[in-house]
Amino acid sequence: MARSIGVSFFPSRSNRYEIPAIREIRAATGDEDTISLDPEDLKAHGYSEWSSTNIDGLPVAVAYPKSTTEVSQIAKICYKYKVPIIPFSGGSSLEGNFSAPYGGVSVDFAYMDQIVQLHQDDMDIVVQPSVSWMELNEELARRQSGLFFPVDPGPSAKIGGMVGTNCSGTNAVRYGTMKDWVINLTVVLADGTVIKTKRRPRKTSAGYNLNSLFVGSEGTLGLVTEITLKLAVVPQEYSVAVVTFPSIRDAASAAAGVMRAGVQVAAMEIMDEIQMRVVNLSGATPFRKWKESPTLFFKFSGTKASVKENIAMVSAIAKAHRGGNFEFAKDEKEQKLLWSARKESLWSMMSMRKEGNEVWSTDVAVPFSRLADIIEISKKEMDDLGLFASILGHIGDGNFHESILYDRNVVGEREKVEACVKNMVTRALEMEGTCTGEHGIGIGKKEALLIEVGPDTLGVMKSIKQALDPLWIMNPGKIMDVPSRI
Repeated sequence: MARSIGVSFFPSRSNRYEIPAIREIRAATGDEDTISLDPEDLKAHGYSEWSSTNIDGLPVAVAYPKSTTEVSQIAKICYKYKVPIIPFSGGSSLEGNFSAPYGGVSVDFAYMDQIVQLHQDDMDIVVQPSVSWMELNEELARRQSGLFFPVDPGPSAKIGGMVGTNCSGTNAVRYGTMKDWVINLTVVLADGTVIKTKRRPRKTSAGYNLNSLFVGSEGTLGLVTEITLKLAVVPQEYSVAVVTFPSIRDAASAAAGVMRAGVQVAAMEIMDEIQMRVVNLSGATPFRKWKESPTLFFKFSGTKASVKENIAMVSAIAKAHRGGNFEFAKDEKEQKLLWSARKESLWSMMSMRKEGNEVWSTDVAVPFSRLADIIEISKKEMDDLGLFASILGHIGDGNFHESILYDRNVVGEREKVEACVKNMVTRALEMEGTCTGEHGIGIGKKEALLIEVGPDTLGVMKSIKQALDPLWIMNPGKIMDVPSRI
């Protein structure tokens, strides 16, 4: 476990400044319940059971604002007392993105969970940060809008956190990542200033692209309090299919072949034989037992004619790489059942834990031509180390994940896992890839970010941080280290 360096970063602050700040926040919002000091609440906002990137420190308090105005008031008070601010929405991140290495106030947007306005004719929607992407799509279906929001990460993700990490999901190969679906943002800066990144048209050449500055900034530049999102038209036809392969290299090569052929698949996911076994053992899909072989999951969408054509092309490519017969869902219910094996993969691994067990899940992304190489090498290394680990991921955009189950009480076990993860990241960078495809940097991959972009590029990021947050109180310690002079 990474060690917390406590409050020494803010030596002039300590508790004597945090306590007056808490009192002022309560007075400013006029609500005693705006601030929580409950120990269980603090733990829930500083520690994640989903992540192995945790620290010992916790936030000093949790704030629950109900509006942009209240967020601004909280930021102004924290800025006054130099108290760190850590944004929190879904809490499902995996790289220590919401941990509190310097104490401070965790700002939980739980009460800012409203759909503000749907512009159906313009195909966009205004939401608050704690809106769940799944509930958003359920509401769009209930309103019979004919529209949906296509970015689909983990089931518990909220829009605010999705903006923070520039997340993606299984639909990324067809629809792109979060940055492609944000029209504008309302952001509260470190000193409480409220800005709007742009207006509502989908296209503009007015000034800097501030959307791309804040999307993926992991709460280090500001607090996002409102988001206008693009929506997509629900496709006329859907089809879901699975196909198995004799080896992980065959499956990865087939996936790369599909992309190079320009086939418009809606989603293309990979799970190795270990992950398929985990799904079977966990009972996550009780309707069936899966063949425990490397498997590709496909989602096709479009017109009836285009779906039929794409299926034929993908089937031919899969057979050329020793793929078995395609198994297609017969109806919408079976589509959800088939796809659930992929969507339940992490939870399936988590359910395997016994006392003392942890799951380390992390991701990288590489160019298509290197996919088969890195997956095969990483998988062999885990096997050689005797680790119970699986490969899965969004192979259609070069992004894959390792999930490693280990016992923290076994001497040397965590060290083996850390070495395995570090080697995977190093290999990805050597292959001109990235240390993270969708999880973000958090506190877990700061060293890798420096290697990936270099000191000069990181210096530019630090300059932007310094300009917007001169006191470095916005989610300090994430993405980059805090300057010693602060």
